[in-house]
Amino acid sequence: MAKIYPQNFESKIGFDRVRSLLKENCLGSLGKDRVDEIDFLTDFDTIQQELAYADEFMRLMAENDNFPTNYYFDLRQSLAKIQTEGRFLEVNELFDLKRSLETITAIVRFLSQQKEELYPNLKALVRPVQVFPYLKDRIDQIITQHGKIKDQASPELGRIRRELLSKQSNVSKRLHSILRQAQRDGLVDEDTSVSIRDGRPVIPVSSAMKRRLNGIVHDESATGKTAYIEPAEVVEINNEIRELEYAEKREIVRILIEFSDDIRPYLNELFGLYDFLGTVDVIRAKARLAQRMDAIKPFMEAGPLLLWEKAVHPLLRITLEREKRPVIPLNIELNPEKHLLLISGPNAGGKSVCLKTVGLLQYMLQCGLLIPVDETSRAGVFDQLFIDIGDEQSIENDLSTYSSHLMNMKHFLKFANDRTLVLIDEFGTGTEPMIGGAIAEAILDQLNKERTFGVITTHYTNLKHFASSAEGIENGAMLYDNHRMEPLFQLQIGKPGSSFAFEIARKIGMPESILQEATEKVGKDHINFDKHLRDIVRDKRYWESKRMRIRKVERSLDELAEKYELDLSELGKQRKQIIAEAKEEAARVLAEANKKVENTIREIRESQAEKEKTKAIRKQLATFKEAVEEPEEENDEWINKKIQKLKDKENRRNQRRPEQKEKPKVTPKKAKDELEPGDKVKIEGQNSIGEILEIGDKNVVVAFGQLRTSVSRKKLQKVSNNEAKKELRGTNRTLPNVHRKLSEKRNTFKPEIDVRGQRAEEAITNIQAFLDEAIMLDVHELRILHGKGNGILREMIRNFLGADPVVRSYRDEHVQFGGAGITIVEVN
Repeated sequence: MAKIYPQNFESKIGFDRVRSLLKENCLGSLGKDRVDEIDFLTDFDTIQQELAYADEFMRLMAENDNFPTNYYFDLRQSLAKIQTEGRFLEVNELFDLKRSLETITAIVRFLSQQKEELYPNLKALVRPVQVFPYLKDRIDQIITQHGKIKDQASPELGRIRRELLSKQSNVSKRLHSILRQAQRDGLVDEDTSVSIRDGRPVIPVSSAMKRRLNGIVHDESATGKTAYIEPAEVVEINNEIRELEYAEKREIVRILIEFSDDIRPYLNELFGLYDFLGTVDVIRAKARLAQRMDAIKPFMEAGPLLLWEKAVHPLLRITLEREKRPVIPLNIELNPEKHLLLISGPNAGGKSVCLKTVGLLQYMLQCGLLIPVDETSRAGVFDQLFIDIGDEQSIENDLSTYSSHLMNMKHFLKFANDRTLVLIDEFGTGTEPMIGGAIAEAILDQLNKERTFGVITTHYTNLKHFASSAEGIENGAMLYDNHRMEPLFQLQIGKPGSSFAFEIARKIGMPESILQEATEKVGKDHINFDKHLRDIVRDKRYWESKRMRIRKVERSLDELAEKYELDLSELGKQRKQIIAEAKEEAARVLAEANKKVENTIREIRESQAEKEKTKAIRKQLATFKEAVEEPEEENDEWINKKIQKLKDKENRRNQRRPEQKEKPKVTPKKAKDELEPGDKVKIEGQNSIGEILEIGDKNVVVAFGQLRTSVSRKKLQKVSNNEAKKELRGTNRTLPNVHRKLSEKRNTFKPEIDVRGQRAEEAITNIQAFLDEAIMLDVHELRILHGKGNGILREMIRNFLGADPVVRSYRDEHVQFGGAGITIVEVN
């Protein structure tokens, strides 16, 4: 039993165009072949896996643009050729093999370096893939980086080429000598040069003079005036050169045969690598297409379900974007309780677009492609997708339009079940309306009994009535603005829609007498039913707009209340500040007054004044004190009255909230010269201000703008914030140039250094500079290629790395990428 019906399902919903878009995003024929193999999936775990690959790769592309995208060559036919012993890869095929294997190795390394928690599925995809460094090294021994056979590919080839070069040089010298002599003898013109005919070097000589130059005539000009002669003196040497060239070709063939024999045991693994390369290519194509379509991976359920928010037909969006027109999103829900949706509405109102959107997006989803819906959407899995749309009449099979629809309905009724999604456009049309409507109602009833999921469009009133009364079926309408007489292209679920036949006919200028006669023929009841539908839709839209205005006003009131509350809180803070300042001033004045009193009393005692005089002086001071305190009390009372008025207003609006006091933060004091992360410092003898990032036992990591470096504690001098600001104001003018140079440096920086063959002191010096540059550019993972050998250089390098405070850790590279011959370094 076919999962998809009919056979041209993909072309009906537009998936053939989606395949074409996927192929446009592939990097090679490997990916394009895999696009052709994409098929409708029904296994939930497989669908989840394919969607996860595309979703993770799309996020990876958004965060990192360094994914390898070159040399996606398909070498499967070439490798299949050398399965037969004695056959070999051509030089250009060997060059393509080298570059494509380098691409596969780069992809494996790139994906292996990603975080497991962010890209678990891509990590799992690349984990079993094994690359073979031996093959790459073997190819590097044979061809150059430009795809030419090396002289060192074999000792014999090197000897042949040296001898060939020597003889070619000798021939060149002899020919030029003969040419100069012929020019002196007047046999050839002064501007004549050596030519090539049939692969042999010759001298162009006038036909009248050809007997005077001893040699073999290889060719003549079209006019016969010029003869091309190979001098006899170089004929033998040229013959030897030709023999050497043949020997060179034979030796190259022998080398290629030997190489093909060497890699023949690896052919199965190589086929697997190219299968992996094709998989990666098609996953990347899915991710790029998803970016273009604003597609996502919705929440998936194993059962049949369709709950989409803001779903968009991707092909329609691309078309409308070129025309700079917006696309109206679709909200739709099908669940086990309401599994059939009957959509009605005017022609050209978007019913068929809704139908095709559902079919295309569900098919894309179950082919492992991300779909353009909102993140709140949920999707399920169907075992079968059936569609009946368009005209399938056939002269050969003697099928009319309606007969073809009935054939489709027969298939639907025979094979549909509760895990089938059917899509039927213009249900029941094509025959006499009463009979067609009755048959359509019976078919709809049977599909409902089978618990089949579906989206069906129709104009038939009897189907709208049936959907309103049947459990499991829900009416839907494409909205229409009957004032402007324009479709809105919006689906509204819950109510049937009007076809607006009379309104549309009146708009295009149909005579009113015709419309009146049609009204009498169809009957007032039918017209009234359609009119009531429009009235319901109109009233619903009115009350929805009314509700939206009320919500907007309430939101505005809430914002005003919040602003009022913030103002009140700010006023309370200002009141406290004013009172505190007033009390502080009063305390100061009173302290001065008390001091004055004490001085006066002391003077009285010292002068032994009378008691009455002392009391009078004290009374004057008390009066002075009361006069000082009165303004404070009056000010405090005025502020309290203002605050109370504001609080009364707040109580009347029921917006009063308890005022929360913030506890003052206590900052622990630190020693004056103690350095801590965040302190501003500068190096002794320099003016650049930096900020401390990390502190070690002896060294400190300091950031000078975008530069990070490790500096000894003894060389740093702590500066104040004011001093730092002054210095930064003077240096801000040069920062853009520094940032630009850093950006250029970061683009050309390679996180890998090769110190093979260097002395230990030279290697460590180069590695130190390499680490400094990495810290400056904020690169955290580096590779040091030192080779294996006896392990002495590796040991000295690692001793140095262990003592450097900026190095967090180091380890061997993975065995498939070089093992102990490469050290991976992680810096702070």
